Amino acid sequence: MFIDYAEVYIKAGDGGNGAVSFHREKYVPNGGPDGGDGGDGGNVIFKVDPGLRTLMDFRYKRKYIAENGQKGGSKNMTGRRGKDLIVRVPQGTIVRDKETGQIIADLSKENQQEIIAKGGKGGAGNQHFATPTRQIPNFAKSGTPGQERTVILELKLIADVGLLGYPNVGKSTLLSMVSSAKPKIANYHFTTITPNLGVVSLGEGESFVLADIPGLIEGAHEGTGLGFAFLRHVERTRLLIHVIDIAQIDGRDAFQDFEVINRELELYNPELAKRPQIIAANKIDVLDDPERLVRFKSEMEKRGYKVFEISAATGQGVNELMRYAYETLKQLPEIVLFDPSERVIDLDSEKNEPPFTVRRENDVYVVEGPWVDRIMGSVNLSDRDSLRYFQRSMKNIGVIEALEKKGINEGDTVRIGEIEFEYVP
Repeated sequence: MFIDYAEVYIKAGDGGNGAVSFHREKYVPNGGPDGGDGGDGGNVIFKVDPGLRTLMDFRYKRKYIAENGQKGGSKNMTGRRGKDLIVRVPQGTIVRDKETGQIIADLSKENQQEIIAKGGKGGAGNQHFATPTRQIPNFAKSGTPGQERTVILELKLIADVGLLGYPNVGKSTLLSMVSSAKPKIANYHFTTITPNLGVVSLGEGESFVLADIPGLIEGAHEGTGLGFAFLRHVERTRLLIHVIDIAQIDGRDAFQDFEVINRELELYNPELAKRPQIIAANKIDVLDDPERLVRFKSEMEKRGYKVFEISAATGQGVNELMRYAYETLKQLPEIVLFDPSERVIDLDSEKNEPPFTVRRENDVYVVEGPWVDRIMGSVNLSDRDSLRYFQRSMKNIGVIEALEKKGINEGDTVRIGEIEFEYVP
């Protein structure tokens, strides 16, 4: 089954907590702090697998969670780093953040891999908090949580040339004639329910990938018929071959077919309508009115299109069409849907998220945010040094200043997480 759209939840590993430990050795009764750091959490990495052709596997597994980092140990031992989780996807997969709709990665190159969710950082052990005045730090830092998000996967086929046209105009037949692809072919509408790829070989070192895009109909850009589901596969193609049933076997008008398909392309994505097009006037072997072909060809050439008279069934004119397509491709640039150097989402969560917010809830000042949560996870409320470290951190990051701007007074209640305390300036 061909699946080109999926929605999955991913979670990178959390960083391990730093350890609170003190050196213990015979004849050394008051050893110093030797708590090790926690290990970093594993990343979630998406990697191109050339053996995959569909996103079908993501219909059965929708959660991908990387391993957490281990907590630190005594004797300055750093916890083991969590293993990265490698998620394999077909070439041509775009990863999009569901919440924002922004692109995280375009996995269009062979063996390409990208980090989609970064693991959390391991927390610092108490060895790092020893000072001349604080020789027995009884606290350590907690590890930071790994990133988590729901992502949308869209498969956009990697093809140089796309075959466009209404159902039953002969696209599948043409593909089967010029490549080793074996599409299903029959004489009824919407035979092609999945895009088919084939490699057209014109000689040694002369080849290109040709895609048969499923039939479009009027309203496809809004989801009518099969068009909306498959228009995305045209986006990577550098050149389009527009196949027209010049014999008008189904009773449609050739001119109107051409206009409708191009209008759907422009409504879906205006850039697609700008792609170079070659017109293949197909089924000339069963054409009953030669003048129709003359009028059509004359009009299209006036509009600047190159028209080839072909019969996909008999092979007439097909080689000339493919050779012209190949020579045209050599002059066209690659299509870049997303440049990794212009990554839309910065995976550094500390840069994306504000460190804290302050709001007033009735008579309580509530301080919230990922940075504050991490600091609270490091505080030993029964240890004076730990509380002093916490107070200095609150001041340095700007929490005290923000509370004062909100109008806090001595004795007012401040809540951080589940802990409430009186404000003392």
